[in-house]
Amino acid sequence: MVNASRCLIDVYERDKMNIYQILAICGMLSPIFYTAMWIIGGKLQSDYSHIKHDISSLFAVGAPNQKLMQFFIIVSSVLLFVFYLGLQGGLDDGGSPIGPYMFIIASILGMLIAFFFPLDEGGEMTTLRGKMHLILVILMGILTVGGMIALWFRLKDISGWSLFATYTIISAIVALILLIISGIFIESNYRGLLERLGVTPFQLFYFILPLMVYLNN
Repeated sequence: MVNASRCLIDVYERDKMNIYQILAICGMLSPIFYTAMWIIGGKLQSDYSHIKHDISSLFAVGAPNQKLMQFFIIVSSVLLFVFYLGLQGGLDDGGSPIGPYMFIIASILGMLIAFFFPLDEGGEMTTLRGKMHLILVILMGILTVGGMIALWFRLKDISGWSLFATYTIISAIVALILLIISGIFIESNYRGLLERLGVTPFQLFYFILPLMVYLNN
């Protein structure tokens, strides 16, 4: 009887780890879908410039390939949300849930943007919907940076995670600086290039964090 109980526990533990690995794969796929969205969108739209035009313009109201681009951004947002739901358990160090909770809220904002708040026609922000797009993007960025800082505090002294924690705090600082620069030059002819530079630390983090969870489970 004892051996049978032990076997059941072992099966449960193995299945639990597999669940976290599946969720981690979802997380790793998220930035791939996001990056594919703006690369493919730029190829399909002949008058689109990656230097001048922001990424959100690709799924703005009336954009030539809006539905396809919106599909990519929705899939990316949902995959990230699903991963974050299991992040607290996937880390499995008993630490503070503040970071994972901030990530969950940020990913919910991302889904709201993808589903309900595209930019207005031509990539403008004239209506409440268009203005909400910008507000939610800013809040999402702030929450993500805050979550990264909280995660650094949580993992910096944990064996096997300390190097990742250092990467996380560096990424948070770089992302915040690039966000500020992008905001300053939002009306310039280089807004597309600056936005892509600004989202790069986030997209790398969105891939490396679930990769770490996968490898540690």
